[in-house]
Amino acid sequence: MAVAGMPVRLIRMPLAAGLALALLTLPMGGASAEPKPTVAQAKAKLEKLNDQADAVVEKYNQAAEKWKKAKKKYETLNGELTRQGEKVAGLRKELVTMAVSTYQVGMVSGWEGLVNQADPDDLLNGMAAVDQLSASRAESLNAFDEATKSLRDSRDGAKKALAEADETRDELSGEKAKADKMVKAQTKILRELNAFQVGNPNGSGVQYTGSASGNARAALAFAFAQIGKPYRYGGTGPSGWDCSGLIQASWNSGGVNLPRTTWEQWSWGASRKVSLNDLQPGDLLFSEGLGHVGMYAGNGQMVHAPQTGDVVKVVPLSSYGRNFVGAVRP
Repeated sequence: MAVAGMPVRLIRMPLAAGLALALLTLPMGGASAEPKPTVAQAKAKLEKLNDQADAVVEKYNQAAEKWKKAKKKYETLNGELTRQGEKVAGLRKELVTMAVSTYQVGMVSGWEGLVNQADPDDLLNGMAAVDQLSASRAESLNAFDEATKSLRDSRDGAKKALAEADETRDELSGEKAKADKMVKAQTKILRELNAFQVGNPNGSGVQYTGSASGNARAALAFAFAQIGKPYRYGGTGPSGWDCSGLIQASWNSGGVNLPRTTWEQWSWGASRKVSLNDLQPGDLLFSEGLGHVGMYAGNGQMVHAPQTGDVVKVVPLSSYGRNFVGAVRP
């Protein structure tokens, strides 16, 4: 109901102001704010991240190995290039010396001197010396040509190897960025759950007292000495490990040189696979997808480097939570 003599627009102003005030006093985000995930939801998300991390870290390790091989190839070829360069320089110096010497011989005692020899033996000896000089010159020229060609080949090979190394370096950088992002997400959830384990990079682990013998015992003794050290993707020790890095180093201490990545280790063991029902201490256990590997410790247990926020540990196979695709006996 309008008040007499008062414009209608003045009566509506307090209503608009009230609505504005009400909107300003609403909580930020209002009803659209997402509720904080429960512990169960956080654990489920973490488990999914851990599965994804296996694949990401494996790709990172593969790229790292590819980079190392490309870099080594370049360094080898570049070293050969340097050696060939030194050889060519030496042959060039030899040819210059020979050319100067030939010029001097031609001016002082060349053919004119030879044909004027009174003694036939002296003439023959002189001609033999010239023939020898010509043969030596031809040999040096051929050696120079071959060395120069080899130098060009080495240079071309080194350039190609350097390009390959640069390409794999970029690939490695991309995979590292993905892994870093994954680790950040895992770490965030683990800290929210108060479940992040720092580990002890300088720890001495525990003593292995199982039944393994020979090389397997040496490998398990090494692995057990790493217990309590933190998991680190790309880690090859001694202060932190990823799964395949731990296995490689452990079996290296047992006298067996394994490849670096889980895929390579599985491929390496193609002719050494054993049944999961016939496991012996020291056998390698691979998860489905080949993203993870551990070592059988006996008594239904496995020693491994699990994932970000965890440490090298021994766990029952029944609690591992993932399926195994197979086992390899080094």
